[in-house]
Amino acid sequence: MDNKGAFNSKLSRRVFIYIFLCSALLSVCSTMIQLYVDFQSGVSKLDERFNDIELSFNQSISTSLWDFNEPLVRQQIDGILRLADIRHVKITTSFGKVYQVGDTTDALKKTESYPIIFEGNSIGNMVISADYQDIYQELQQRAGFIVVSEFIKIFIVAFCTFFIVHWLITRHLYRITLYSKAMTGQSIDTPLILENCGERTDELDELVSAINDMRLTLKDDIIQLEDAENALINLNGDLEIKVYERTAKLAEINQHLQQSLNELTLAKDQLVQSEKMASLGQLVAGVAHEVNTPLGICVTSVSALKEKISELNQSLIDEKLTRKQLTSILNLFVEYEQIIERSLNKAVDLIRSFKSVAVEHHTDPKININLYRHVNDVVNTVKTLFKQKNYTIKIKIDEALNVFTFPSAWNQILTNFLTNSHIHGFENRMEGEISIEFQVNKESLILIYQDNGKGLDEKIKDKIFDPFVTTKRGFGGSGLGMNIVYNLVNTKLGGSIKVVASDHGCCFVVKVPLQTEQGSNTEQLSPNLKLID
Repeated sequence: MDNKGAFNSKLSRRVFIYIFLCSALLSVCSTMIQLYVDFQSGVSKLDERFNDIELSFNQSISTSLWDFNEPLVRQQIDGILRLADIRHVKITTSFGKVYQVGDTTDALKKTESYPIIFEGNSIGNMVISADYQDIYQELQQRAGFIVVSEFIKIFIVAFCTFFIVHWLITRHLYRITLYSKAMTGQSIDTPLILENCGERTDELDELVSAINDMRLTLKDDIIQLEDAENALINLNGDLEIKVYERTAKLAEINQHLQQSLNELTLAKDQLVQSEKMASLGQLVAGVAHEVNTPLGICVTSVSALKEKISELNQSLIDEKLTRKQLTSILNLFVEYEQIIERSLNKAVDLIRSFKSVAVEHHTDPKININLYRHVNDVVNTVKTLFKQKNYTIKIKIDEALNVFTFPSAWNQILTNFLTNSHIHGFENRMEGEISIEFQVNKESLILIYQDNGKGLDEKIKDKIFDPFVTTKRGFGGSGLGMNIVYNLVNTKLGGSIKVVASDHGCCFVVKVPLQTEQGSNTEQLSPNLKLID
């Protein structure tokens, strides 16, 4: 490796440790197997040794016992005791004589009993005991030698394998790693070459070839990216110029559009104001026409009254006044006075109602009003527009209901509702029914306006409150009436308006917040007012 020793290679150390551990495990297993085989071999030899004792010493011991040669017997059992693994020898004669040598305290593993027979007669019994101490000692010596030799062999093999792996693999991998880390756009032209490689190709050579191919591919991609980046820079420059030009054009267009919008808004406001003034003009014309009738009657009655006064005066001058004539003239005076009084009262009521409506068209205070009386004034004033028709107008309001609101807004709302019912709902009809109902709950004042006219066309039902929507375009309809109502309800009164499905005619529901003059809840409006849920 270039700058990294073999022992500094993590991969080489890991290979060395794995080989060493695996070889050690295999060596331990093979050693255990070999020791077990040797142990079994030692046990077999001990069995053969017991058989040899029976064959070799039994006859000589039986002769010595028959001849009562005790020294020879002791010499013979001492010879048996000196054999490997024999720890105790005991001879018991038929006369009760016992000869024994050895130690009986050891943990004996094998004990055999042999009868002592001389010329067909049993003269005693010999018991021989043995353990595995010599076998274990021999196994320990062999195990020590095997383990030492195996571990020396394992270490040599692992160490050689470690250097082989380092020389053939890890040093090249480290070279490849250094090359990959050092690769930049400036050094991408330098190919990867492994030093001291053999002539035969292997997986490392294939890896080097793949890395060089990847290097060339990256080089081509970098060239393409540079070309694309240059093209993108040029395109961005062109786009910035186009964006600047189009932004300037859009700014100019926006300025024209804003100017047009301002003009349209001004025109709309003027149209709305014109619509309001036209509505007020219609009211003025209707009221003027209605007021002319009682005033004309008054003028006629005054003229007739003047003639009768002249006649009475002349009769007094001529001294021709009779009681009957005086009584007749006085009766006429009373009749004319009643006619004049009724006509003047009617004119006063019309003028008062119109004044309440007309003045609030131009002033816009928020005051406390009696809603029942105010609605009746608006209805009486608007009725002058369709006095030739026989409409039935039902007003359902608590006579004690006082509200703090904008009277002019309700004037305009009710006027537009009644006018639309007259022009659109009851078109080509002389009769109709209109219901105006006000309800109160804990937080809101609710107006339910309904007529039994022909209803709303489905085409304009969803956009009835949009400006310039009308079915009478070209016939005097501006399409601003319901838009004015919508703006008054939502903006001025802070409420909502919606069209409700009805079996006959059309129905509108207006819901606005309810306040007193001090902003308190509806419990302070009227002590006898019944709230609905």
